[in-house]
Amino acid sequence: MLRGFANIVKIPDLRRKVAFTLAIIALYRLGAHVPLPGVDYGALQSFLEAQQQQGGVTQLVSLFTGGALIQMSVFALGIMPYITASIIMQLLKVVIPKIEEWQKEGETGQQKITQWTRYFTVVLAVLQSTAVVVMIRNGGGALFGGNSIPGLMPNPSIGLMLLMILTLTAGTAFIMWLGELITEKGIGNGMSLIIFAAVVSRMPGLGVQVFAGKGTVGLTLVLLTGVLLVFAVVFVELGQRRIPVQYAKRTVGRRTYGGTETYIPLKVNQAGVIPIIFASSLLFLPNLVSSISSSVTVTRFVNEYLQQNDPVFILLYIAMTIFFAFFYTAITFNPTDVADNMKKFGGFIPGIRPGRPTAEYIDHVLTRITTAGSLYLGAI
Repeated sequence: MLRGFANIVKIPDLRRKVAFTLAIIALYRLGAHVPLPGVDYGALQSFLEAQQQQGGVTQLVSLFTGGALIQMSVFALGIMPYITASIIMQLLKVVIPKIEEWQKEGETGQQKITQWTRYFTVVLAVLQSTAVVVMIRNGGGALFGGNSIPGLMPNPSIGLMLLMILTLTAGTAFIMWLGELITEKGIGNGMSLIIFAAVVSRMPGLGVQVFAGKGTVGLTLVLLTGVLLVFAVVFVELGQRRIPVQYAKRTVGRRTYGGTETYIPLKVNQAGVIPIIFASSLLFLPNLVSSISSSVTVTRFVNEYLQQNDPVFILLYIAMTIFFAFFYTAITFNPTDVADNMKKFGGFIPGIRPGRPTAEYIDHVLTRITTAGSLYLGAI
C-alpha cells in the first residue's frame, strides 16, 4: 500500500490521473450543494434541523446521492438513473438477441451498449425528476419519511416545474459525463468512484449525529461495528468456489494445444450490489405513490408499515434482496452456455460428462453458492 502511494508521487502520468480524479470528485461534491430553483430552503433547513434533533431522517435512495436528494440540490437524482439504465440493458439482452450480439462484437459493440445506456439514463432521469418535482410540490412526502413540509415550493407553476425537471435531468447527465471522464482519463471506474464519494461524504455527518445522541461510547461501538462489517464484506466478496476444468490435448498441424488445467470461479456474491438496488428502488415506489395520491388509506398504510424501522419493511427488504440475488444471477450467468463453450474447446469437469450433465452440475453448485450469497446480502 505504501509503495502505491509512493508511485503516485514518483510517476508523473499516475500523478496526473489521480489529480484529475480528485478534481472531478470535488466538482461532483460541489454540485451536490448547488440549490435546486423553486425550493424554499429556509423551510427545508428548519425541518432537517428538527429531524436531526429527533434522531435524523434516513433514506436508502439518498445514500447513493450523498445526501443531495434530501438537500434538494441539482444533483438530487445522483447516479441512480444510470445504474437503473445499466441494469435494464443487462436484462434486455435476455429478450433482445441484438444486444447479446453487441456484447460479442468487442469494443464496437460496447460503444453501442454505452450509447443506449445513455439514452435510457436520460429517459429515466426525466421520469424520476418529474416524480421528485411533484413530491416537492406536495411538500416532500416520501423524500422525508412520509413527512410534509408546508411551503416547500412557495410558488408552484407549470413553467417552474418544467425548469426543475430540466435541471434535475441535466444534473444526472452531467454526473454521468463526469463518471465517464474519470473512467477515460482518471483512475478506476468512474461511476463506482462517484457512488463511493457519495456514500463516504455522509459519514462525518452521521458520526457527529451518533456522537450527539449516544456519546463517545456509542460512537466507538458504531465505528468498531463498521470496521468489522467492512472486514466481513471483503472476506465474503473475495470468496469463490473454483470448479476444476481440464482440457484434452488436440493437435492442429504441427502444434499441440490443450492438456491444461484451469477452473471456473463462482463468487459467493455473484449478483453484487444489484439486488440491494432493486429492492430499495421497488420499496421506494409505495412512498412515491402515497406522496402523489390523495388516498388517505394508501398514505396511512405506507406510514404504518413501509417505514424503514418497521418490521414489515425490514422483512420485505430482506425477502426482495434474496429474490433478486437469484433472479439477477440467473440472468447474468448461464450454466448451459458455459458447458457448451467448454465442450466446444475440449474442456470437461473431472468426473462429470460434458454437455448437459456439466450444465446441471454447474447450476447445482451455483444455486448452493447463491443461497449463501443471498442470505449474506439480506443480512448486510
